[in-house]
Amino acid sequence: MTESELPTPPEPHKRRVRYTGTHPRNFAEKYKELSAESNKEELQKVMDRGQTPAGTHRSICVQEILNILKLKPGMFGLDATLGFGGHSREILARITPGGKLIGLDVDPIELPKTEARLRALGFDESALIVRRMNFAGLQKICHEFDSPFQFVLADLGVSSMQIDNPERGFTFKLDGPLDLRLNPGRSKPAAEFLRGLSFTKLETLLIENADEPHATAIAKAIVASYETGERKGLETTKDLRELIASVLAAIPESNNKDEIRKTCQRTFQAIRIAVNDEFVVLDQFLEQLPTCLAPGGRVAILSFHSGEDRRVKKSFQKFQREGIYKAVAPDPIRPSPEEQGSNPRSKSAKLRWAILAD
Repeated sequence: MTESELPTPPEPHKRRVRYTGTHPRNFAEKYKELSAESNKEELQKVMDRGQTPAGTHRSICVQEILNILKLKPGMFGLDATLGFGGHSREILARITPGGKLIGLDVDPIELPKTEARLRALGFDESALIVRRMNFAGLQKICHEFDSPFQFVLADLGVSSMQIDNPERGFTFKLDGPLDLRLNPGRSKPAAEFLRGLSFTKLETLLIENADEPHATAIAKAIVASYETGERKGLETTKDLRELIASVLAAIPESNNKDEIRKTCQRTFQAIRIAVNDEFVVLDQFLEQLPTCLAPGGRVAILSFHSGEDRRVKKSFQKFQREGIYKAVAPDPIRPSPEEQGSNPRSKSAKLRWAILAD
């Protein structure tokens, strides 16, 4: 036997890097949570602690949404923000056999994973069609199928699997690149986006997108960090978090952990909205929505901060006054106390609905 004919020796087994302490802290170390299908017991333990397992997302107001949409087998509808696929899974279970769901999402990283999960549950293209696109293109997708939707769902929140992954740069709690893009293939990351803003534009952004009370001081500090070269122009989430903490340290009675945490949440939210043009996209979606619904069609929209909820409310009320919607939610529906207790990320959610005139 020649040397070339000898069998290739197997690669030595590589042990997974173990975490220190009793619980994993680093995102990559949470390998049991990140392998959800083979570690269901571990995931349940995490959820029992009122947490969301890494790399997953817990859908919010599922039963409330199902009650609004009144689904039946054979219906045709749209999930405009597919995300982790939790809402879609429940919808598909109710509209099949015979029904069809179109699922949209802009995230090129998470969308293939979600589609694979739903396909593994038995939902083939006769029941589920997935498109990577922004829901601002609602009319385009409606025209493609040449049929109005009997129901539409839009969950406007950032998914937990996006927040928890430090490489996406969505959260101040973990250090990573200051990115904040829902679609990393488009637009500029937040670090580059901020570099091109004047003080006035940045201050306005923080006020309009998050009602930030410290907008003036934070805007001044961010612009100064780029002009002087300090912090190398805010390249990471840690850079921005530390800048906010330093700003609040100079403001009487504001330098405490809770105030810093809330200010970080608002600031990151405001920048994320601007980087992704979220309000512009939402306004376009809401304006197109009535033209893409079948008579009597139902829509449910889940929002997570006042700017989103205000836009949804005003759009629904406007079209109701014009006789286009025959009924809209008089008040937002909130997650139950039980859901808020078991899933803290649901606490800010508001659900509104509308029904198109027959």
